[in-house]
Amino acid sequence: MGVFRTPEENFDDLPGYPFESHFVEVASSPTAQAPPLRLHYVDEGDPDAHPVLMLHGEPTWSFSYRKMISGLVASGHRAIAPDHIGFGKSDKPTVRTSYSYASHIEWIRQLVVALDLRNITLFGQDWGGAIGLGVVAEESDRFARVIASNTVLHTASADLKGRLEWSNYGIGKDDVCLAESLLDWILFSQRSEEMEASWSMNGALVKPLTNDVAAAYDAPFPCEEAKAGMRQFPVLIPVTRNDPGAGINRATWEFLTTWQRPFLTLYSGSDPSTRGWEKIFQEMVPGAVGQPHSVLQGVGHFIQEEAGEDLACRVDEWIKSTPAQPNEASG
Repeated sequence: MGVFRTPEENFDDLPGYPFESHFVEVASSPTAQAPPLRLHYVDEGDPDAHPVLMLHGEPTWSFSYRKMISGLVASGHRAIAPDHIGFGKSDKPTVRTSYSYASHIEWIRQLVVALDLRNITLFGQDWGGAIGLGVVAEESDRFARVIASNTVLHTASADLKGRLEWSNYGIGKDDVCLAESLLDWILFSQRSEEMEASWSMNGALVKPLTNDVAAAYDAPFPCEEAKAGMRQFPVLIPVTRNDPGAGINRATWEFLTTWQRPFLTLYSGSDPSTRGWEKIFQEMVPGAVGQPHSVLQGVGHFIQEEAGEDLACRVDEWIKSTPAQPNEASG
């Protein structure tokens, strides 16, 4: 298996990202007999404070959390933001089939265990939410709270009809209904001769990226060889009930319907790709009852890019208002 490692000089002088790099080795996949991969993460703030684990989505990396990291650290928290395998400063297998939904969950689970993180507050956006919730389902004693932000947990089940702006649900025994925009995104990721992270982001933001920030988002992906993970994420979206990812998400949902610890949704008002999911989480997760859920107006899909400072304040206030239960994260 070929692995691309982005040269460190690509990350020189990133705006607002002065953080020290940390690495942990993870298995190349749950079953592959191959050398381990190097997973990068940011770890800032008081090492004795309870961690806030921030997981990014497609096609970003930990740079997207730079504003939240600074704000949370200033409020006394420990801020941890990894790069998924295939993104940021983490290793990038060059074969697309090296990436699976199950592998992404397992890679982050290995990070959580390797660092022995406990009393975690998860903040998951986009794929970071789906992957993070899969990790919570497997390591629930390590997590004290969950924040779902502009994320989805697709199962393609029939009862999603009419609930989502980007439709993705089963019809009868053999058919599915998919939003054209969702299908267009999947097909673009496979057919386009060129694919840049900043292009994808600018299409889902209210305000376009400045040139220096756009360059920072593109920095991990200097050539097509580095983009296998970026190309693969869209085709991992479950779009049928038989998709392996749909099975993973059904198991995660089964777990979430028992989750009693605090669960918060922070979504944005200008994100059609995830609109509707916040209501589903609020209805399905017991820990979401009575929480101060919010929809931030004037913000697009990449909520932490456009409202990072605001989110850091909201997360800090919410953590302080929801003290950890005595039996949480006991191992």
